[in-house]
Amino acid sequence: MKSVVVTGSSTGIGWGASKVLIQNGFRVFGSVRKPQDGERLKTEFGANFVPLLFDVTDAAAVNRAADQVAQALGNETLFGLVNNAGIAVAGPLLYLKIDELRHQLDVNLVAQVSVTQAFAPLLGADRSRKGKPGRIVMISSVGGRNANPFLGPYCASKFGLEGLAESLRRELMLFGIDVIVIAPGAVATAIWDKADKIDATPYDNTPYREPLDRIRKYMIANGPKGLKPERLGAAIHRALTAAHPKVRYTLTPDPIQNFVMNTFPKRMVDRMIGGRLGLVPGKN
Repeated sequence: MKSVVVTGSSTGIGWGASKVLIQNGFRVFGSVRKPQDGERLKTEFGANFVPLLFDVTDAAAVNRAADQVAQALGNETLFGLVNNAGIAVAGPLLYLKIDELRHQLDVNLVAQVSVTQAFAPLLGADRSRKGKPGRIVMISSVGGRNANPFLGPYCASKFGLEGLAESLRRELMLFGIDVIVIAPGAVATAIWDKADKIDATPYDNTPYREPLDRIRKYMIANGPKGLKPERLGAAIHRALTAAHPKVRYTLTPDPIQNFVMNTFPKRMVDRMIGGRLGLVPGKN
């Protein structure tokens, strides 16, 4: 049976990837941070879901999980690694606590290298393993090429992840391990249910309070209209199994908006976004 490791599998994109892969005959080793989430997913997905208990920032726990997967595989290669686990830190950069920025980069960027190093031997970097080399799928974002106000830490991590993936793809050619980026727009997950609970009070006495309220209202109104996690799961399945995969797949619920962001002059997009959020003087 083909086996794939999916980080951050308890909800959202990781949950969607686990569901679709198992439906297509894969065994999924899914990382969770709480034992109860692992039990829930085993009940939901059946025997072909195997929980791995670790936080991606805990290198020792990641290595223990890699050992667990290695024992289950015997001498075979791992079919794929989906680096999905991540967080989103928001706030105006001028007032953001530096520890929050460090945490964002630690989870979304540094930990991705740690996880990749731990599982790369199973994917074929250890040439003594039998089977075709596996693939790595990196979950980036449309924010990995176009940054929005107040999501600077998150976008910085995804811009960094795109560069990391490109370097890694070229380095791993030596072992035949491919690296593919999937960059989704908004995904309809439980994270949007928390948008109205975001605490903006630390920025009450800054010029950004009203623009923050506007972007929060936008998130509440439009987040639930995002892509279903299963659609991302199907894209991940395609990236892992296509004979000739693209190096990057972009999926958005609003292709027109994505076209605007990628093709219009940056200054024009600045004015469009700034005008909508009240960041352009005289346009409030």
